Amino acid sequence: MTDFSLRLDDLSGAETTALLKLHLDEMHQWSPACKINSLPVERLKQPDVTFYSAWSDGALAACGAIKHLDDHRGELKAMRAAPEFRGQGAGEAILIHLLDVARDRGYDWVGLETGATQPFQPAHRLYQKHGFAVCPAFDDYVSDEFSLCMGLSLR
Repeated sequence: MTDFSLRLDDLSGAETTALLKLHLDEMHQWSPACKINSLPVERLKQPDVTFYSAWSDGALAACGAIKHLDDHRGELKAMRAAPEFRGQGAGEAILIHLLDVARDRGYDWVGLETGATQPFQPAHRLYQKHGFAVCPAFDDYVSDEFSLCMGLSLR
């Protein structure tokens, strides 16, 4: 597994915004527009979202964010590995870091919404490896053939 340098990211770098654009473009390939719940860059900059990036030898490897839902819950957002870093542990490094942030904040639970179709299977496996399980839809999400909610109890 590659070593990654994780950093708090203000989303001002061209590499980060390009990776998020790629993420959104792929979501549009795999899901109907009404089922895409990715947050735009401006929304990811809001105070209730903390965004991180993982780097390797000066190259952006992955990104992800944690959104504060309430004093006991957080939500993972914008999880994405750069194509050239897929399968090298970049997404896992971000996930582990975000779970550490959630624990440091005292959250009891962390959830996420992801696609339910075949292209999202690698993400499902990563989340399951770290204890996430399919859960009922939360907040404004609706689980269906395109959308899947997963959750992890931290207690």
